Amino acid sequence: MLSRLSGAAKGGTIDGMTGVAFTPFETRVDTIIRLARQAETLGLDRVQVAEAWSHDATIVLAEIAAQTSRIGLGTGVLSVWGRTPASIALAAAGLQRASGGRFSLGLGAGSPPLTEGLHGLRWERPVARVRETVTGVRALLAGERLPAPAPGARPLRLGVLPEVPVPIALAALSDESIRLAGELADEWGPFLWARSRLSEGRALLDEGAARRESSTPTRIAVAVPVALGPDAASARRMAAWWLSTYATRMGPIYPRMLRRFSSAESVEALQTATDEFPAAAEALAREVTLFGTYEEAPELIAAWLEAGADSVELVLPPGRPEAELAALVEVAATAVTIGA
Repeated sequence: MLSRLSGAAKGGTIDGMTGVAFTPFETRVDTIIRLARQAETLGLDRVQVAEAWSHDATIVLAEIAAQTSRIGLGTGVLSVWGRTPASIALAAAGLQRASGGRFSLGLGAGSPPLTEGLHGLRWERPVARVRETVTGVRALLAGERLPAPAPGARPLRLGVLPEVPVPIALAALSDESIRLAGELADEWGPFLWARSRLSEGRALLDEGAARRESSTPTRIAVAVPVALGPDAASARRMAAWWLSTYATRMGPIYPRMLRRFSSAESVEALQTATDEFPAAAEALAREVTLFGTYEEAPELIAAWLEAGADSVELVLPPGRPEAELAALVEVAATAVTIGA
């Protein structure tokens, strides 16, 4: 594979951070750990694990931390509905300790099906919930006390603070939540966002940044579903899986966002497609996934960085044979080496 990729870089250099990420559909923890070790060996920058209905991401990351020594680790992401600010802060401090300062905390508003169906909570005022959670977690990790929730209650501090500050990322998709990321977060981590619309995201981040005193801009750490294959046909099948899955199985948020980046007709074609990848959705796939052959990977990753991303997290397709996923990790690492 390395020899096949050796002449692949065309147009653009890869000089941002690159990592790999796992969705909640990937339930094989042993596979995740082996791929994380491989990513570290090959020189990638970060591995992220999402949490929804399968595994506790903080436990999986603690296992990865015990078996790695250099690669950055992150939750990509934890739902703000699943834990209190205190339990999130405790987990973040523990993971920062266990990883030797390599951990970053990714948070997000989740979705109505996850919040209501698993956690048994009403999904309402999500931006307010994110604001309250991030503000509370930051305060606790800084050694502060939260406001007392009731008269007579005694606010507590964390007993042990992380020696290395914990960066916080927000996986925001709506305009106001992106502004919130600019105001409160170290990183904005969009998933299934359109490459050509990253500049719109940056403008919203800047609007949010105007609300705070710090001059350090919020980084863009985009999470891009990987639809790479050894040939065009396999890449099309992978892109079809990503888009049809998120258009039909993940609640109303993703179909609404995909319509924003394409058209109602494109999303409807995905929702009704059977085995064939609808031609109407191909332009959308090129916007929101890493869609192409292995040989095209360097220029595809470089295109995201040139569009405004500070880092690219390659979200691996879940459930695929481990050898295929290991090949994708190698492709990613080789692409970065070629483009450097």
